Amino acid sequence: MSNAEMARQAEFGEGFIAALDQSGGSTPKALRLYGIEESEYSNDDEMFDLIHAMRSRIVMSPAFTGDKVMGAILFEMTMDREIGGKPSARYLWEDRRVVPFLKVDNGLEEAADGVQVMKPMPTLDEVCARAVGHGVFGTKMRSVIGAANAEGVERNVAQQFEIGRQILGHGLVPILEPEVTISIPDKAEAEDMLRSAILAQLEALPDDQRIMLKLTLPEMDNHYKVLIDHPQVMRVVALSGGYSREEANARLARNTGMIASFSRALTEGLSAKQSDAEFDATLAATITSIYEASVAG
Repeated sequence: MSNAEMARQAEFGEGFIAALDQSGGSTPKALRLYGIEESEYSNDDEMFDLIHAMRSRIVMSPAFTGDKVMGAILFEMTMDREIGGKPSARYLWEDRRVVPFLKVDNGLEEAADGVQVMKPMPTLDEVCARAVGHGVFGTKMRSVIGAANAEGVERNVAQQFEIGRQILGHGLVPILEPEVTISIPDKAEAEDMLRSAILAQLEALPDDQRIMLKLTLPEMDNHYKVLIDHPQVMRVVALSGGYSREEANARLARNTGMIASFSRALTEGLSAKQSDAEFDATLAATITSIYEASVAG
C-alpha cells in the first residue's frame, strides 16, 4: 500500500469518512437499528459475527468506493478479520480505494469538570504497531465535552494531543475527536473554548507533524474554518452526534471545507431483512446524500 497515495486521498479526496467502529457497548443498538434483535444471538462471539457481517455487506456494496467514501474507521476486531477474502484494511484500500483508519480508544472515564476524558490505553503502542502491519493509515479516538468548562475542555484537548503525539511516533495520522454533546445548553460557548484549546495545542506541535480532527457540527457556521485552514491539520471531519441524517447534512453543507464522518447517520434505513438490491439502493442513496453535503461547503 502506498502511504503517499493514502495521504493524498485523506487530505484532498472528495467525499466523507464512514465510521464503522461501533464497539462492544454500542453494538447491540447498532444491530437493533439494523433489524437484528438481541434474542437473535446468544453471546458476544455471535454478536460480533453479526456486526462484522453488516460491516462487510456495507463495504462490499457497489456504492462504497473511494469516489464518494474517502475513508473508513474500523473497530480493532474488524481490522483483525477479513472482508472479501482479504484482511479488512487491505480490502478497503486495494479493492475499494477507501483509506483505512482504526479506532484505538478504550472508552471514557467518569465525567469530571464537565468532560469525559479517555480511559488509559496501556496497549496503544502494540495496537499501533499491528495497525501499521495491516496497512492502516491513521487512528481515531473519542472523548466528550459536556459543558463549557474551560479547565475541563483544556484537559480533554491536552490528552487528545498527548496521545496523538504517541500515535504520530508510529507513522500513523491520528484523528482527534473531542466531541461536544449536541444537547447541552452552552454548546456554543463550549465550542469557543474547544477551538481555542486546539489552536493552543497546535502551536506546540512540531512543524512536520500533522493531525486530523473530528468535531461536532458547530452552532456557528464555519466556526472551525481556522482549523480547516491550519497547515498542520490534514482534514477536519464532522460527527453526526445524534442529529438526524437530514439535520446533519444540512449543517454540514453550511460549513466550508468540513466533510462528514457519520456512523448512525450512515446506517440509517439499512436492514438485515432487505434484499441485496434494496440494501444496495438504500446505501447508495445515503452515500450520495452525505457525499453531496460534504462537497457542498
